[in-house]
Amino acid sequence: MSIPKTQKQWLITGADKDFDGLVYQDAPVPTPGDHEVLVHLHGASLNYRDLIIPKGTYPFPLNLPVVAGSDGAGEVVAVGSKVTKWKKGDKVLTLFNQGHQRGDMDIKASKTGLGGCFDGTLRQFGTFAETGVAKMPSNLNYVESASLVCAALTSWNALYGLKPLKKGQWVVTQGTGGVSLFALQFAKAAGAHVIATTSSAEKAEMLKKMGADHVLNYREDVNWGETARKLTPGGEGVEHVIEVGGADTFTQSLSAVKMEGVISVIGFLGGAAPKDNILETLSRVCTVRGVYVGSREQLEAMVAEIEKHDIHPVLDKTVFTLDKAKEAYEYMWAKKHTGKIPITIE
Repeated sequence: MSIPKTQKQWLITGADKDFDGLVYQDAPVPTPGDHEVLVHLHGASLNYRDLIIPKGTYPFPLNLPVVAGSDGAGEVVAVGSKVTKWKKGDKVLTLFNQGHQRGDMDIKASKTGLGGCFDGTLRQFGTFAETGVAKMPSNLNYVESASLVCAALTSWNALYGLKPLKKGQWVVTQGTGGVSLFALQFAKAAGAHVIATTSSAEKAEMLKKMGADHVLNYREDVNWGETARKLTPGGEGVEHVIEVGGADTFTQSLSAVKMEGVISVIGFLGGAAPKDNILETLSRVCTVRGVYVGSREQLEAMVAEIEKHDIHPVLDKTVFTLDKAKEAYEYMWAKKHTGKIPITIE
């Protein structure tokens, strides 16, 4: 293909204008540097973090204005003179924190987030460091692959980054957002038992179809943490809690977790001021760990697992095109979605 000179993109102009700060504009197609690749993006997706950046409540570093979005997948259409990893035609997905290659997150890597500090994926073409993309899973299409970048890698890191999940262990997931559904899929692939929470009978059916061993309705059972604990062998509790609710769910997560278990704190959908005392980690003998996506090494391991078990992301039934991305933000903010929101890019 011949590479055009200009393209369409969504720019976040500030963190004080809500979604009105998102501007759809024409921009030049960037030229890759010596160690960069130019990717023609074909798929993207949204995360809760994309919504709270223009709303001004994102807790990680930002460098605005910036092209929106972290989740992208596409085809390499040009490579810099010193690139050795990729060639034209390779199908790749983006690495959320471009500087997080392996091992622990550090301050430097935390300032390399796509769609926050570095220009992101809600555009037709993007340049990325050759170490800032990874091979797309061979069993997935562009939009499915894009949806893995933030939510899937976060849940992978939660389950494998500190105390790797083992066959036969127990996991609690909360709700039907992207991170929670990926955690359910990864846990079942590992031969673990999953207790999922939800608020609707319809979503409970979906979770059961996906392999959840038990589904608890958190509206009907406000003490679902205790219920979850009682479902485990000897009532000892679960090894992993995927904590996305914040203030609304943390008390129950502490009730559910086993001694020496891990509560991975990923979101605060229910508020950011929990009512629990941090010293409960002592009386519960548990680890509470903040998780900020994951490294390229983890991304590659996750892609291999997705191929091995033919895991397909749950995508919402409503598909948005790039020009309608702001509508996708509104749709997600209104909580109309299940799983990941698909965005196609021409």
